[in-house]
Amino acid sequence: MRHFRLLVVGNGISAYGSYLNMVALNVFIYEVTDSALAAGIFMAVRLLTSVVSGFVSGRLVSAYDRKRLMVGADLTQCAAMIALLLAPDGGRAGLLYVLAVVTGFCSTLSGVALRSSIPEIVGGELRLRANSLLATGRSLAMIAGFASAGVVVAQLGYVAAISLDAATFAVSACVLLSLPIRTRAEREKEAGGGAGGGGEVAQEKAVTGALGGGGGALLLLRAAPVLALMIALRAADGLGSSSHNVALPVYSSDLDPSHPATFVSQFWATWAIGNIVMQQLCGRWAGRGGRQGPGERAFAVGACVMSAAFIVVFAGLPTYVAVAAALVAGMADGLTEIAYVTRLQAAPDEQRGRLFGLSASVENTGFGLGMLVSGALLDRFSPFQVVGLLHGLAIVLCVGMFVALVRQGRRTEPPPVVQDPPDRTSNDPVERESESESVRESESEAR
Repeated sequence: MRHFRLLVVGNGISAYGSYLNMVALNVFIYEVTDSALAAGIFMAVRLLTSVVSGFVSGRLVSAYDRKRLMVGADLTQCAAMIALLLAPDGGRAGLLYVLAVVTGFCSTLSGVALRSSIPEIVGGELRLRANSLLATGRSLAMIAGFASAGVVVAQLGYVAAISLDAATFAVSACVLLSLPIRTRAEREKEAGGGAGGGGEVAQEKAVTGALGGGGGALLLLRAAPVLALMIALRAADGLGSSSHNVALPVYSSDLDPSHPATFVSQFWATWAIGNIVMQQLCGRWAGRGGRQGPGERAFAVGACVMSAAFIVVFAGLPTYVAVAAALVAGMADGLTEIAYVTRLQAAPDEQRGRLFGLSASVENTGFGLGMLVSGALLDRFSPFQVVGLLHGLAIVLCVGMFVALVRQGRRTEPPPVVQDPPDRTSNDPVERESESESVRESESEAR
């Protein structure tokens, strides 16, 4: 955990650069091209790259050293930022789309590699606490990145913001290189299996070979339907999350046209506080009794509560009620994130990378599709109706998953053990004699 805490610091620094990057580059491309369409295409290219790179990242993480992949992803993003700074003014517009591809691919690769490596870095019994630390670091980085982006760009300019972004990736790569961590499970040697180990090694090779095919993750999900339900629910969460992200500026403008950013700031600040509090509670809860995670049922309940809280935020209630609902949504979001990641990490090491790669693609697909659907629906319907529709779909799926888990638990419960009555015949001759005397006295009294 000592080495992992240093890794969390480095990852938080690079995450800060990523969130700063989201704000600075989106504004920068609009200023360079003077076109809202160009800014929209930039975001679409980055999101589409993240969707496609999820499948590629799963293959790379399963085949190569994950620590080197994470270091390479950080250094590649650093180099891309430097190239943008050194490019002439006329070539920056085209280079920005290349940067969208690079950042989309590298951020997805780094996330898949890190999440699939945590059980090997800290051990399976500490993965819940490690996930809590990592999520807390990224949440703090998000707050700092979004809060400082406007100040950095306004006071120091785009060159300083992009340079700071490049420096964060360089620091993260240096931290990773300095840590003596193992990111892959030690594989058994075929020769060391002994006389009884040949069959197990051959079976492991067969499974790994099957997973190395085109549908490795899909084959695994067929054998583990609960995981398939959880990943499908994450796609629905992405659909709902995109709806409140798109609707939030519109709703905030309707509340206070003169200060449209006020409610947005209150919402995200409160959400982040709830998210961090729940992550810390999960980390402390993990240290008691060797607990390994909140479980699938807690994931379903948490996702349901999160979607319901987001709907309440847009219901037109007083501000203090909406802020309280944002706090609940943040806490439920933190719970579902920890439960989901910890459950996927329970898979064997050779399958874990494929699962996280598939998960990244599914989540980004749901989020991107939701952005398109929400944007189209907001032209005709109110923010409350749009958020209620998409988050309502997520609630229906959550309830369905919870019912399926309860039924599965009842089917798999072991039957009650019926104990035989104690044998009244004793092997002790003294006890047998005492019992015989008792029987004779009873017969005599009866006569």
